[in-house]
Amino acid sequence: QVQLIESGGGLVQAGGSLRLSCAASGQTFSIGTVGWFRQAPGKERDFVASITWNGDLTAYARSLKGRFNISRDNALNTVFLEMNILEPEDTGIYYCGAVLSRTLSTLPTEYDYWGQGTQVTVSS
Repeated sequence: QVQLIESGGGLVQAGGSLRLSCAASGQTFSIGTVGWFRQAPGKERDFVASITWNGDLTAYARSLKGRFNISRDNALNTVFLEMNILEPEDTGIYYCGAVLSRTLSTLPTEYDYWGQGTQVTVSS
């Protein structure tokens, strides 16, 4: 089993930045990929970015590449999502998920574990 806890969300003005954290515990040796997804009210959970557990590969949603950066800290078993030049359209609940394969999957259905989410609100 793997447990994931997100943190770092909050209220920020448009143009600002936030850094989200996803702390993993439990059988972390089994993790292949960690992904960030977001979900706006009434909408589906959309892919944001993913990273292999050893950090050697990353993937981004095409529309977000350049503003968002995913990284990980080996010692802390934590994956970060740095979000810059935030827009009101970035508002939503941000979830991190873990999957046992190193596929950098963009599909939420392929993830085995999820955190509880952290709310990001960007005001105009």
